[in-house]
Amino acid sequence: MQKFTPMFRQYLEIKRRYPEAILFFRLGDFYEMFFEDAEQAAQVLGIALTSRDAGGGRRVPMCGVPVSNAAPYLRKLVEAGYRVAICEQVEDPGEAKGLVRREVVRVVTPGLFLDPEALPEKEACYLAAISPDRRLGLALLDLSAGDFRVTELSETEELLNELFRIEPREILLPPKNEALQKRLAEVLPRTAFTELPREEFSPERARGLLAEHFGVHDAAGLGLSEMTAGLAALAAVLGYLAENEPGALERLSPPRPYFPGNYLVLDEPTKRNLELVRNQLDGSVRHSLLWVLDHTRTPMGGRTLRYWILYPLRDPEAIRERQAGVRFLLEDAPRRRRLREVLTRIGDLERLATRCALRLAGPRDLVALREALKRLPEVRELLPPEVPRRLGFLAASLSEFEDLRRRLETTLLEEVPASPKEGGLIRPGVHPELDELRDLKENALRYLSEIEARERARTGIPNLRVGFNRVFGYYIEVTKSHLSRVPKDYLRKQTLTNAERFITPELKEFEARVLSAEERIQALEYEIFLELREEVAEKAEDLRQTARALGEIDALAALAEVAERNSYVCPEITESPGLEIVEGRHPVLEKVLPAGNFVPNTVRLDPERHRLLIITGPNMAGKSTVLRQTALIVLMAHLGSFVPANSARIGLCDRIFSRIGASDELSRGRSTFMVEMAECANILRNATERSLVILDEIGRGTSTYDGLAIAWAVAEHLHRRRALTLLATHYHELTRLAEELPGVKNFNVAVKSWRDQVIFLYRLQPGPASRSYGVEVAALAGLPEEVVARAREILSVLERGASQIQPPTRERPRQLPLFDPFLPLKEKLLSLDLENLTPREALLLLFELRDLLEKSEVS
Repeated sequence: MQKFTPMFRQYLEIKRRYPEAILFFRLGDFYEMFFEDAEQAAQVLGIALTSRDAGGGRRVPMCGVPVSNAAPYLRKLVEAGYRVAICEQVEDPGEAKGLVRREVVRVVTPGLFLDPEALPEKEACYLAAISPDRRLGLALLDLSAGDFRVTELSETEELLNELFRIEPREILLPPKNEALQKRLAEVLPRTAFTELPREEFSPERARGLLAEHFGVHDAAGLGLSEMTAGLAALAAVLGYLAENEPGALERLSPPRPYFPGNYLVLDEPTKRNLELVRNQLDGSVRHSLLWVLDHTRTPMGGRTLRYWILYPLRDPEAIRERQAGVRFLLEDAPRRRRLREVLTRIGDLERLATRCALRLAGPRDLVALREALKRLPEVRELLPPEVPRRLGFLAASLSEFEDLRRRLETTLLEEVPASPKEGGLIRPGVHPELDELRDLKENALRYLSEIEARERARTGIPNLRVGFNRVFGYYIEVTKSHLSRVPKDYLRKQTLTNAERFITPELKEFEARVLSAEERIQALEYEIFLELREEVAEKAEDLRQTARALGEIDALAALAEVAERNSYVCPEITESPGLEIVEGRHPVLEKVLPAGNFVPNTVRLDPERHRLLIITGPNMAGKSTVLRQTALIVLMAHLGSFVPANSARIGLCDRIFSRIGASDELSRGRSTFMVEMAECANILRNATERSLVILDEIGRGTSTYDGLAIAWAVAEHLHRRRALTLLATHYHELTRLAEELPGVKNFNVAVKSWRDQVIFLYRLQPGPASRSYGVEVAALAGLPEEVVARAREILSVLERGASQIQPPTRERPRQLPLFDPFLPLKEKLLSLDLENLTPREALLLLFELRDLLEKSEVS
């Protein structure tokens, strides 16, 4: 250690405390990295790897990024899975005695990443902590928006479903949970995992932290007293924040309990199969349900609507309150348009408040906040007292922050630079000294002229002159002929051939003020900016509450906008199980297809007469579309949206199950059939009479008879559980269930056959399908004509019940049949008694043998 320079000794001491992080070590205008950190960072960031003398003639690897543009580099490292410790100079280098003092001010991790340019605007960024015990504690923190929640779950599957729903960026776990972490990694391949010591997961520690940071001495005050495992997870989050982002604890929103049982349960396959927030093709939001519904005008509104889609309500009154808000804004289109115009100019108030609370906000953030606060009175004016109850509650939750808005308006200029240390932030009239310094800087020549005129009058020297040069600074020049008139307070500074130059206390003071004015102006503006940001930070929680109310108002207005544009109707919510969707439409497909091309369908389900619908029909006829659109309409109704139908009556559900599509999970060591069976097992264990189940092609991943047997047994089990079920299948044999079980009905998706071609009508109609039309669909898919012709030939043979498939006539050798078709002929010939056969009997025998031969060739 002694052979290193003092700066490197300082670096190594700080690095020793953060061994698992890449250390951004501030040197002037750059963050420098050294040793292995530099080698790793240079490779990830694609920047030059150089070296630097570390003392004793030793050179070590080095790379660096500019402080002013560090955000994109930081983002790349975090996305690559690295933690980054930000080490700043915590004293002015100009005032430091010896080595500048440096400290790590924060550690950036995937779950604590706050770069506004990198965060998805309409998606939360969660840090999660799990405390696995008799119950599973789960704490969730979106630091960027101040959302802090805690819950407990009974089973691992519930935990997996919840985590897949929110997709946290980082999960904190205690040690020795390899099996759980493996399962989590399978569900969440892009999530980072951080192992913390077991003592970090302590309910007692959580209670102490709650008292320290929130002034809450009893967890019951937050509704968390019964959540022992939840408190343990909460302790891990708070401890992790204290270590890596200590400033965040000062103004963090208190944690609140939430209960997944209050929402419609959506498991991993259902979220994926229904493409709720991203499609299965490329993982983007395009062509998902969110893509259709998200007409929000603010980032808060977008995040709120996404949350509603992932957490549909189960409380009928809460659903109806949202419906009332949507209906009010739908029916008053002028008010809705004005409201949406105002919301457009508000921006991300929620994250702005958090950035101020964390002391990360810059001047332009405060200007954006000022513009947002200007719009709050307009929003309140557009939501008068007569609005529906939920909208009225939200309007009343909007604080107007009149004093803060006025302070921002009177302090900040209209346009400000990105950095608070550049100057050019503060309006005139805010600070007397700042005004004086600016005046001095801008009017230095005028001041010099005034001094010159005043000194001429005082001394009576007519040619006295005030000047400046780089060596001596400001001076008063007097020719030698007038030296006798120089006052005693003049101090000689320089002697010239024909003149003398002097300085006065006033001029010396003026010089010091002018030369330091720019530096002092920037310092004063920065001080005023920090004071202003601190004022905002003190109101961060109130600002976030207002932002959340705005987000909900925005989401309701967006649902009203979508309902008007797409001719949605308000579904009737009932508490009895069942549903009736008249002329329902798939919300995504009807937007993708040309206008008017989507064929709507009616679906009725109830526990008695229409408990299980078996839907048959060819591939591409629309069976899966009927299944998906039914599930999506039910989900939309539960989140409070209007739905794509002529009318709809939806009974409250507890969860939606889906088993659709064929995909393997090779990374988990599971085949297509294994995935299908695992998902079916989950459905059969958990479905109730309030569950909606959609199943597509159960059993197709194995042999025909095995698949049919499994599909039949699954259907019977769901029928016994009284779950409302739509089952699409190619197993025509399943249609016999309608004859054996009450409440089972057959439906088919209509098609029309014309000149060996199939025409899809996409209309759901009662009764089983007459045939599968597989060969016709294969022709539509582009199979070669000779293959299609051969398939028709083989199908004709199979439909006659034959046991042998003849190869095409030009093909040799002949295929060996499974059973010898000439066996009856051989047996007849071998049984003949030729010695005693009469001519007449021989003739009759020939006719019989010919018939046997013809039958053998046909079969």
